[in-house]
Amino acid sequence: MPTAIILLKIDHKRVTGTAEQILDIPAVSDVYSVSGRYDLLVIIKCESVDLIECVITDELLKLDGIVESETMFAFRSYDKREGGRAIDVD
Repeated sequence: MPTAIILLKIDHKRVTGTAEQILDIPAVSDVYSVSGRYDLLVIIKCESVDLIECVITDELLKLDGIVESETMFAFRSYDKREGGRAIDVD
């Protein structure tokens, strides 16, 4: 299943509230508060890259408090439960 990893810089007064709003988006599987240049890491999984694009542009980036974003797409997943084998993410 296509998977996007989105890094978000958030207005520091809104990190918790924004994270909670992001979790309300059905395609979002995980939200992590992280250290470093960004504040939140968001995982989105959809049936197609086109749907991921819609979720990001029509839902995620319309939320208040998001200052900056960077989106990456996963090509493969290396999962301990799969014995560490590479699994294509498509």
